[in-house]
Amino acid sequence: MFNKTKSPAPATPDRPSNAPPIPPLPDLPSSGGMNRAAPAPAPSPIASSRGLSTLSSDLQFEGGISGNGDLQVDGSIKGDVRVGRLIVGETGAIEGNVSAEYLEVRGRIVGAVNGKQVKLVSTAYVDGDITAEQLSIDIGAYFQGRVLQSRREAPAPVAPAPRPVAAAPAPAPAASDFDAPAAPAPAEPAPQVIDLKSV
Repeated sequence: MFNKTKSPAPATPDRPSNAPPIPPLPDLPSSGGMNRAAPAPAPSPIASSRGLSTLSSDLQFEGGISGNGDLQVDGSIKGDVRVGRLIVGETGAIEGNVSAEYLEVRGRIVGAVNGKQVKLVSTAYVDGDITAEQLSIDIGAYFQGRVLQSRREAPAPVAPAPRPVAAAPAPAPAASDFDAPAAPAPAEPAPQVIDLKSV
């Protein structure tokens, strides 16, 4: 019924009018359309794990949690958490110290954080010191505290080669030698100075 033709985009000095449009950057909102869907977030490295335990958003837990497994926290925990891998979801909150090899924070942590890989997503809120080998903080994440970089354990140093055995010490002088006046030690030759400037 209605047919509206699109007018061609005005040509700029750098781009010809028949060039394809440049897509917007993924982190920035596009200026073209109003109802564009946001790109789906990349799946986390532990989302597809078989043994992922989840604390759902309607649960509150008081006490410490420890183990070697994977944990996703969407509810709230008051206590220390020590696991192998941890995701704190957007609705998740932990009040206590957190230790994990891999830690992805989308929610809230109030306490010290310790891990090999720590990632703060743009919705994260962390109030406490972070100790990590690798730390990633997205734009928009809130963090207050200190960052300490832990180092990977260096390989054990190689033992130095044994030094050559020194000559045997001279025998102790006999008792009659103490009465005789000691002969002066021979003087060491003075170091030789070479002038390299005059050629």
